[in-house]
Amino acid sequence: MRVMNFSERYKQLNTAQKEAVDHIDGPVMVIAGPGTGKTTTRVEAGAARIAEGAAPYSILVRTFSRKAAADLRRRIAARLGRSVVTPSAMTFHAFCHAVVRRHGDVELYGPAVRLLTAPEQEFRVREVLNGAGAEAWPPSLAAAFRTRGFAAEVRAAVASIRQLGLDGDVLRRDAELAGRPVWAQLGDFFDEYLDVLESEQVLDYAELVHRTRVLLA
Repeated sequence: MRVMNFSERYKQLNTAQKEAVDHIDGPVMVIAGPGTGKTTTRVEAGAARIAEGAAPYSILVRTFSRKAAADLRRRIAARLGRSVVTPSAMTFHAFCHAVVRRHGDVELYGPAVRLLTAPEQEFRVREVLNGAGAEAWPPSLAAAFRTRGFAAEVRAAVASIRQLGLDGDVLRRDAELAGRPVWAQLGDFFDEYLDVLESEQVLDYAELVHRTRVLLA
């Protein structure tokens, strides 16, 4: 079987893929649907840079699942014809975990940064909710307070708060301006929830990403 060289592989890319592979000056956003060749583009981009002389350890390829990360490493290695030195390919959360573990405050996180599993986070959310009680929330939410759906909504809100870069103080301020008391209670809940995580030296995934953004700022 004949192995195609980089030039032959490059010719098989479409115009948009070639533009992404050739881009080297600043960030570029590639928007495409499933099955349109995003992974192929990333493989070719990484391989092309190494072929041009870049050190493999200087390249990081990120993706959304461990399976996809393993597939990327395999495909890049096959593309390069190497089995030892290939670029790092990891999930976004694995990258964040590596950053916080290496550059975070050891006194804050302990000797090893531990992430909450989904069931563990759900338990802590319900624990904090029960600690404050239903009376802490607006009366209109009283009927929903004891349900799993309410806890799930609060958990999703916590993730959104951090994704937007907000905190308890901002939520309480906006609650007063907009006349939304539930936002104020979310702010109080959020502060207490973070205190619990800090006391246990653990992070949830949203907080992990937030702490990474702070460290890289």
